[in-house]
Amino acid sequence: MKKIMWIVAMIPVVVTSVVLQFMPDIIPMHHDLEGNTDRWGSKTESFIFPVIILFITLFWHLLIYVFEKKSKNANTEKEQMEAKSSAKVLCVVGISQAIMFGIMHYFILYSSWIQANAGGEHAVIDIAKVSCILCGIIFIVLGNFMTKAKRNAVVGVRTVWSMHNDNTWRKSNRFGAICIIITGLLTIITTVFTSGMTGTIFMLIYLLLATIVTVVYSKKIYDKEIKK
Repeated sequence: MKKIMWIVAMIPVVVTSVVLQFMPDIIPMHHDLEGNTDRWGSKTESFIFPVIILFITLFWHLLIYVFEKKSKNANTEKEQMEAKSSAKVLCVVGISQAIMFGIMHYFILYSSWIQANAGGEHAVIDIAKVSCILCGIIFIVLGNFMTKAKRNAVVGVRTVWSMHNDNTWRKSNRFGAICIIITGLLTIITTVFTSGMTGTIFMLIYLLLATIVTVVYSKKIYDKEIKK
């Protein structure tokens, strides 16, 4: 899966190299909150985002390596399984992130190309809207993988109460997974019918509520476990 992650992360670099051959030398590089272009720059600056994607992918690669090494050095089968599951979930996170950022970059390139050729002063595509919808999709994907992670200190719902034992971990993460999936669905629906900025605000509100509810539920499960 790490190879797939790197392949996905490299695609934006390749696509940018090809697309820039057909773009004007000067393109829009930044827009204000209303979508008005406030800075133009060299088309070579378009490589900045793909390079950032590669660095983020490197971070996930190193983190995955840590868990893979932990799996090999595990003293018990349980520790080995926990490390392996964490590495697998991190691979999914890395691939999802690379896909999301890649798609965002393609939209940015397309918008810049259209605007530069038309000579307009306003963004052709609401990138914030695209970003929110992609985030919503990622939330749904990650929510479906949250329940597959064994108890660990990096992936999943990690509170003092959820980490108490395997039972509190399993129940807390199952509930957290449902909350993050609902957050993703609400984010997509809200963003489709509003602007990107409004969608971003609501997404943050949904995330905050999901986090609070999940933490409270985790404490509730912990209390029930202690009473046993």
